[in-house]
Amino acid sequence: MIPAPVITVDGPSGAGKGTISHLLAERLGWHLLDSGALYRVTGQACLIEGVSWDDHPAVTEIARHLDVRFTVDARGEVRVAYKGTDVSAAIRTEEGGRGASTVAAIPSVRDALLARQRDFRQPPGLVADGRDMGTVVFPQAELKFFLTASAAERAERRYKQLISKGESVTLARLLQDIEERDQRDSTRAVSPLVPAEDAIVIDSTATPIERVFEAVMQAVTDRGLASK
Repeated sequence: MIPAPVITVDGPSGAGKGTISHLLAERLGWHLLDSGALYRVTGQACLIEGVSWDDHPAVTEIARHLDVRFTVDARGEVRVAYKGTDVSAAIRTEEGGRGASTVAAIPSVRDALLARQRDFRQPPGLVADGRDMGTVVFPQAELKFFLTASAAERAERRYKQLISKGESVTLARLLQDIEERDQRDSTRAVSPLVPAEDAIVIDSTATPIERVFEAVMQAVTDRGLASK
């Protein structure tokens, strides 16, 4: 049986990969994997269970038995629950991002979540959003993208997003957090944040998301995946 096709969209936080992945999955009618959400839920579960992110054995045990559910609400938004409790908002905070980045650097945690991520590969196809989708999780994917943008631009986007939600943040702190996370993600020993050798790299710093999506869809069409 021929496995379902996979398109991977990797890149740092704030580069637009989440938006592009959602648009792409919707346009193609494919399944969507937000791998970052799995790591965010793992980090949030540690907070709920009173486990330190530095306690690698305990964090790994949580990842191995992670009770997570993804559903789509009436507005078409993905809701995430841990042990039946909605954690959708909590995992999208800055603390949620730090937790995800911290636990994702633990090799045993990545191993524990690897099989679960690959299980998302179902017909008619999968759009996989993450940081190592094209390099580790789906190295044989039919098409790979790597979205990037300057740290300053990504901090600005995140600042506007959080302010619109009524959160109290500073642009300087967000920029510092993003730079620290970039450093941590790109230099970790296991699955560092780097483009796959055969990935199409797109810099979205000065490009509207609509133009980025057009470029992505053109590549998908050229590869003959739009009709699969």
